[in-house]
Amino acid sequence: MSRARRHHARRLSAIGLLLASALMAPAHATPPLAPDVDSSALPAIADREGETNPYRNDPHAITVGRAAFNQSCAVCHGIDADASRSPAPDLRRISRSCGRVPEPDLKHRCQTDADVYFRSTVEKGKIKLGVEHMPPWEGILSTELIWAIRSFVEAPGGSSR
Repeated sequence: MSRARRHHARRLSAIGLLLASALMAPAHATPPLAPDVDSSALPAIADREGETNPYRNDPHAITVGRAAFNQSCAVCHGIDADASRSPAPDLRRISRSCGRVPEPDLKHRCQTDADVYFRSTVEKGKIKLGVEHMPPWEGILSTELIWAIRSFVEAPGGSSR
C-alpha cells in the first residue's frame, strides 16, 4: 500500500471513529432531575422491595405518573410516552405481550417480570457497550414515583391520555 493510501485509510478510520462515537452518545443531554409533582396523596407502599406495581390501574397514580413522566422522561421517551419521535425505546411495549397470555397465573408472572425489569432499569439506568443510554434514577425518583410512572406508561389509551 502506498504512503498516500495509508494516510487516506488512517484519515477515514479516524473519521469513522468520530462518527461512531457521536452516534453512540447518550440519549440524554442533561443530568436527571426529580420532577416537581406532589405524590403525597399516593397510597403508602407496604412492601417497598415488592416486585409488582402496587398502583396498577389507580387513576390518581396514573395522573401523578403522567406529570412525572412528562417532566423527567419525555425528553428521551416522548411527551405522554409517544415514542414515535423520540430517540429512546417505546416504554408502552414493555408488557404489551402479557395481555395476550390467557392463563391468569402466567399472565401475573409476565406482568411481574415486566414490573421488575421496568423498576430495575429506571433505578440502575441502562449502559450498553460502556455507553450510558439512560441515567440511573435511584435516589432521584422515589419508589412511589417509579410505580406511578409505570402505571401511566402501561395505562390504556396510548399517547392520547
